[in-house]
Amino acid sequence: MIINTSEISVLKLQALMAGAIAPRPIALVSTIDKSGNPNLSPFSFYNSFSINPPILVFSPSRRVRDNSIKHTYENILEVPEVSVNVVNYEIVEQVSLSSTEYEKGVNEFIKSGLTPLKSELIKPFGVKESPVRFECKVINTIELGAEGGAGNLVICQILRVHISEEVLNQEGLIDPHKIDLVGRLGEDYYVRASGNAVFTVKKPLITKGIGFDALPDSIKNSKILTGNDLGKLANIEKIPEREAVIKFIKEVESFDFNAEEEVIHKKASELLKQNEIISAWLYLLAHERGQIRV
Repeated sequence: MIINTSEISVLKLQALMAGAIAPRPIALVSTIDKSGNPNLSPFSFYNSFSINPPILVFSPSRRVRDNSIKHTYENILEVPEVSVNVVNYEIVEQVSLSSTEYEKGVNEFIKSGLTPLKSELIKPFGVKESPVRFECKVINTIELGAEGGAGNLVICQILRVHISEEVLNQEGLIDPHKIDLVGRLGEDYYVRASGNAVFTVKKPLITKGIGFDALPDSIKNSKILTGNDLGKLANIEKIPEREAVIKFIKEVESFDFNAEEEVIHKKASELLKQNEIISAWLYLLAHERGQIRV
């Protein structure tokens, strides 16, 4: 399907973008108006964009149906401060409830049952149940359009961070399984970022992988190994040398020189899923060298 964005309804485009650009972190944003009335609302057009200075950006877009702006944005124009609270699985239903479009002046803390917590440096309340709270000042707003669906970027500088010690690991960093964050997908779908959904990918920051182009053709053109498998194999700095392969063949008594390539590649794929990268390489190379009886 090919879509020209100018030839599709805003609602349909919104649904497609929300489904494709996902999962998105959720900012549960607390604001206050000049009269002191609090407001609480979640936004998934949100992320961090700088560490020095520490910057968060979220977008309370104009409503598609009537082109009105949200109370959150109105409040920010009056009092340019926000408390950004992360959303975990324990509060996701209450957070969803806070997104209800109540009339102006209605306190979403009361409606959602979430607990307002006095901030230290800003006027808006934090959310007691959130495991991480950011106290921020709004340093800029950028209106991206005047029609329904147009975003209003709110650029916030973090002044103070509050983190529940319950979500920290022994190194003092946030444990994804303990914090149990949720992300937004399209339609009514969310994703839970813990348990089996969490996995690691080694970043090639210090080392330089050999690259996809350096893989032997028999491996690169495998009908079994996936793109992810090949990516792991290509992220190694150096292919195991001939001596290491010969040693491996001698040590693995059960190694079958006559095994079909498909069998060896399946074994390598299993090892790669366990992040046993060197072992996977040795199986693959041993099979190739075994064919010529090294």
